[in-house]
Amino acid sequence: MKSTVERLSPTRVRINVEVPFDELKPDFDRAYKKIAQQVRVPGFRPGKVPARIIEARLGRGVVLEEVVNGAVPAKYSEAVTGAEQVTPIGRPDIEVTEIADGDKLAFTAEVDVRPEITLPDLDSITVSVDDVEVSDADVDEQLQNLRARFGTLTGVERPAAKDDFVLIDLSATVDGEPVEEATTTGFSYQVGQGGLIDGIDEAIEGLSADESATFTSKLVAGEYADKDAEVTVKVTGVKERQLPDADDEFAQLASEFDTLDELTADLRERLGRVRRMEQVTQARDKVLDALVDATEVPLPESVVAAEVESRVHDAVHAFDHDEERFAQFLESQGKNREEFDTEAREEAEKSVRTRLVLDALADVEEVSVNDQELTERIVYQAQQYQMAPEEFVQRIQEAGQLGAIYSDVRRSKALIQAVRAATVTDASGQAVDLSDVLGDDDDQAPEVSADENAAVEDTTESPAAEGPADETPAAEEPAADTAAKGASGDKAPSGS
Repeated sequence: MKSTVERLSPTRVRINVEVPFDELKPDFDRAYKKIAQQVRVPGFRPGKVPARIIEARLGRGVVLEEVVNGAVPAKYSEAVTGAEQVTPIGRPDIEVTEIADGDKLAFTAEVDVRPEITLPDLDSITVSVDDVEVSDADVDEQLQNLRARFGTLTGVERPAAKDDFVLIDLSATVDGEPVEEATTTGFSYQVGQGGLIDGIDEAIEGLSADESATFTSKLVAGEYADKDAEVTVKVTGVKERQLPDADDEFAQLASEFDTLDELTADLRERLGRVRRMEQVTQARDKVLDALVDATEVPLPESVVAAEVESRVHDAVHAFDHDEERFAQFLESQGKNREEFDTEAREEAEKSVRTRLVLDALADVEEVSVNDQELTERIVYQAQQYQMAPEEFVQRIQEAGQLGAIYSDVRRSKALIQAVRAATVTDASGQAVDLSDVLGDDDDQAPEVSADENAAVEDTTESPAAEGPADETPAAEEPAADTAAKGASGDKAPSGS
């Protein structure tokens, strides 16, 4: 087989392939076998029809078509594997240009590829992050939250106020018609927490038990979504939360400590660790932004287009692909469809650019991912989706997303390398040593607990949960759809 590569642009190539017919013998054998299973010829059992009979009955063209359909993907993959500095990141546009029976098969394949990227020196990147500060007010807020967990609810004979807990009955009508899904009784609600129905907090505040109020609110789901409804709320009970005193007795009740001083010291230490992880996250994000901003990245148009399509699909899918409802939602946000499409395009370009830069960095730093690291990421993401790891693995394999997860881990490790090499200072001008979190120049950073915001994880996913541009090695799946989403993004690995 002969193949040549023409670079059409920094992000697209044309591969010209010629295959002598001598190399197609296995493909002819496969084609005859497949066709023999499908045709019925008197005097021959299924699958046993000789090649000469198949050609006599169906014609040489049918056989050649089957050979070409089977041979072209494999020969394309072989050509890509043998080409230097060609990493496809999209489906190829293949055109068969010549079928000279008995002589050769020729075809071309145009495909987007990872561009050559020149990265800046990592040592030249300098970023500033916030100081690690824990104020007395921060500690007091944590103590108040802990006291609230051990509080008790007591009924009161007064109008409801913010932070009270109330029992309510709800009903709603639209144009006089009852809305069943907006009707409930005996519902427990904390005044001021929001998230139920717009306007309900204002309606409840000031109501005593057995009093009601009616207000107008726009429904957000169901048959009457986006329509104004007359909502009636009746308060059937009012309770306030009484907090335990902040003393040594409370410390013994709420923790393993004997005194309140020990408990508050522990809260301060925990907050310090959280602030430390926030500092690491800030350093990571700023280093990534600086790295991407300092790098010129030609963008493969098909990959960007697939990313845009994914983002638009996800947005409209939330409205059951009802374009009119989606337009109404955008209007409520002060936007129109043109503005949304522009933002989606900008975000897609940034996401693709970021992934390409990290892929290039991973190549330069020779980053690899071992089985343990891949397994840990899969288990972590399975927990995020509240799925058993076995089920999660099955889902991502069915969706063809295992390669995307591998790429995510590799990019995360590459970014850690960049953060290690960069100069990071705090707001006070002091150098920030991140080795306790990121480790030294070893392959694996120390583990970070989920409670402390594992800042080195999930660094490269696009908002469309690992959007497009995760290439699959050509030797494994040459025609892979590069719009496949990494499972570590914002949605579970299932199609919609």
